[in-house]
Amino acid sequence: MALSEPGAPISADDPNRDLGFGAVVARESRKRLLNRDGSFNVVREGLSFFQSLSPYHYLLTTSWPRFLGLIVVFYMVTNIVFGLAFFACGPGQIAGANTTNLHSQFLEDFFFSVQTFATIGYGGMHPVGLAANVLVTLESLVGLLGFALATGILFARFSQPTAKILFSKNAIIAPYRGITAFEFRIANARANEMIQVEAQVLLSRFKEDGGGNREFVPLKLEREKVVFFPLAWTIVHAIDEASPLWGATYEDLKDRDAEFLVLLSGIDETFSQTVHTRSSYKTNEIVWGARFANLFNPPKPDGTLSIDVGRLHYVEKALPPPAE
Repeated sequence: MALSEPGAPISADDPNRDLGFGAVVARESRKRLLNRDGSFNVVREGLSFFQSLSPYHYLLTTSWPRFLGLIVVFYMVTNIVFGLAFFACGPGQIAGANTTNLHSQFLEDFFFSVQTFATIGYGGMHPVGLAANVLVTLESLVGLLGFALATGILFARFSQPTAKILFSKNAIIAPYRGITAFEFRIANARANEMIQVEAQVLLSRFKEDGGGNREFVPLKLEREKVVFFPLAWTIVHAIDEASPLWGATYEDLKDRDAEFLVLLSGIDETFSQTVHTRSSYKTNEIVWGARFANLFNPPKPDGTLSIDVGRLHYVEKALPPPAE
C-alpha cells in the first residue's frame, strides 16, 4: 500500500506519518534520520547485556577483518587455555614431551593442544594419564563444534544476499526540460546483475507552522522502476509546480532541516532474492546549478559500451539553456 500520493505531505492523521521513526524522534531529532551507509541515528538502551546479546547476527553483519580477527582470537585463546590445562596436569601425563624447562614445557603443551584441537595427531606426543585424556576428550569436542560453527557462519556470510549499491556522493539541482530537477546517481558495485530495481524518495523536513513537527513527502520520480540495471541510473525528481521543492532555496531546505530519504529494492539474479539498501542526502550534500559528468567511455572496437564507475560522483557546472 502506498504511503501517499507522490508530492502530497503525509497527513498528521495518517498512522504511517513518521515512517516508523516515532513521533518523538521525528520531532526532537536534530541529527540526520538516515546515515549515508543506511544505518539509523537511533540507539536502543535499557536491555541487559544478555537480552541484547545476539552473537549470530553480530558475526553475520560485522566487517570481514573483524570477523577473521575474532576467529583468530578464538583459536589462539582456546589453545592457550587448553595448553595451560595440560601444563597444570604435570609431567608424565603426555608421552613424548622431553623438555624440563617450564617455558619449553608450556610451548610443547600449547602445540599439543593445537594438534588436538585441529585433529592433526602427528603421533609424536600423546596423552597417557587420566587427566590428560579427559582434557583431550573435552578439547576434541570443542574443536569439532568450533570448526562446525565457524564453517557455518562463514558459509552464511558468503551466501546471504545483499545489495552493494554505490550512491553518488552528492545529489544535484540540475536543469531539466526547461525547469530544474533533484537528481542523484546509483550504480551496482558488484559484477552480478540486479533486475526489477525500484526507487522511492521521501523528503523529510519540519513543517512551516513552527510547531516542531516533521512531514514526510513522497517525491514523484521521472522513473520509479527499471527492469534491467546493467550500468548506472540517474534518479530524477522534476521540480515543477506540483513538487514540494517548487520555489525552495538552499536556505529554505537548511532552515527546515530537510533530508532526502532514499529506499531501493531489487532482485539479485544470483540468489533470486529481493535485496534492499537505503541512504539519504542532507541539504549540504546537494550541489546547486550542476549536472553529472558523462560516465560513458568511447565504444570499443567491437562496439561494446562501458561506463567508468569511478566518475559516478563527478559533477560539473551546468550550462545555461540556449537563448530563444
